[in-house]
Amino acid sequence: MTTTPEEFDVIVLGAGPTGENVADRTVAAGLRTVIVEAELVGGECSYWACMPSKALLRPAAALADARAVAGSREAVGDGRLDAAAVLARRDSFTSHWRDDGQVKWLRDTGIELVRGHGRLAGARTVTVEAEDGGERVLTARHAVAVCTGSRPVLPAGVPGLAEARAWTNREATGAPAVPGRLAVVGGGVVGVEMATAWRALGAEVVLLVRGGGLLPRMEPFAGELVGDGLREAGVDVRFGVEVTALERADDSGPVVLTLSDGERLSVDEVLYATGRAPRTADIGLEQVGLKPGDWLEVDDSCTVLGVPGEWLYAAGDVNHRALLTHQGKYQARITGAAIAARAQGRELDTSRWGAHAASADSAGAPQVVFTQPEVAAVGLTLAAAERAGLRVKAVDHDLGAVAGASLYGDDYRGRARVVFDLDRQVLVGACLVGPAVAELLHSATVAVVGEVPIDRLWHAVPAYPTISEVWLRLLEGCRG
Repeated sequence: MTTTPEEFDVIVLGAGPTGENVADRTVAAGLRTVIVEAELVGGECSYWACMPSKALLRPAAALADARAVAGSREAVGDGRLDAAAVLARRDSFTSHWRDDGQVKWLRDTGIELVRGHGRLAGARTVTVEAEDGGERVLTARHAVAVCTGSRPVLPAGVPGLAEARAWTNREATGAPAVPGRLAVVGGGVVGVEMATAWRALGAEVVLLVRGGGLLPRMEPFAGELVGDGLREAGVDVRFGVEVTALERADDSGPVVLTLSDGERLSVDEVLYATGRAPRTADIGLEQVGLKPGDWLEVDDSCTVLGVPGEWLYAAGDVNHRALLTHQGKYQARITGAAIAARAQGRELDTSRWGAHAASADSAGAPQVVFTQPEVAAVGLTLAAAERAGLRVKAVDHDLGAVAGASLYGDDYRGRARVVFDLDRQVLVGACLVGPAVAELLHSATVAVVGEVPIDRLWHAVPAYPTISEVWLRLLEGCRG
């Protein structure tokens, strides 16, 4: 039986935040758009990453803030978080893992939805395999956008790993109860955030890191201060150690980890937070001359390279430019604008900071790590700027010495750094560590992305007494 193709202007593979934003932009441009999704509409961020993880972390931060100030400290006393209430609030933010609200948003926006697993089947053609085994063939007049995201990677060759049923980010953010003992493998963002959250909820946590520090892609002091915070919270942080084998005798029993130093460690659950890979292994890349399982290489308009005709796009994690939800949504806005321009026969503006260039991916991608203390960073680290050949200097300041910080919390501890380009007289990076620094990050992002000259930033007066007064001290250091 021959299946009749269904024609659209744009087909989007993946209904996470990136795919939703691509579709939103193309529909707004008058293009008939369909999204193909095999799981929940809303994607990883809504159900297994950003939203549930921050819902788990926020109560710990609120309690820490209360304990940091005389007066509220006494009101809180030695009280602990109510784990059941925290988990219930987490569940509300995931809509109890139902996507009715997201589907309604698609419908109200004019975006069509096809449930099933989509695969490329040639130029501008996608086949969709439904859960019941049926197949639909979709064709696109203008573009197909791959927004399938990334998946967690488990290390190969570790004996007993499959039988141990190790957690990934999905189990870590969605667990229905607090484990008694949790081992976290990996010192990146997921590892330190989940160690923070589950320790605050009462688990005994050991953090196992192969290297010599935490958050290796950020300024070294960020990982050092986060490590101090984890230890003070009672997390057993270990560096230079690997898991060489795992054993789990039965479903309800403990997991026994054999470590590279010979120790055997017994825990109730083990979380692997050791990297991500693209969800491209089974989406038909071979049908368009690309290798299944690879990251998709794109230009600044998010057009996939190596595929003739400029009809295939890739936005979000899948292109490996910046594995952050907000950057995926930013790329989606660029992608949607590029698709609309080409559909209307207009030339793309791919100049730096042009309407069809995702320049911020390399120049000013912001990120927050919601640990205790928080880490907020944007742009280049000092080491990355030097590797790029820039003539720069780092200006550091003790955040605790700022009046607003000492008012925010007694014995406030933190540090701020900006990376200053001596030739262009602009900031190319910033890193802030301390309680509540997440809300300072956008000012740093505006300075970096806007390439605002130091002489002009000098006239942006920070309010007194706030933590943001650190900007005055940092700029003094830049001006010398």
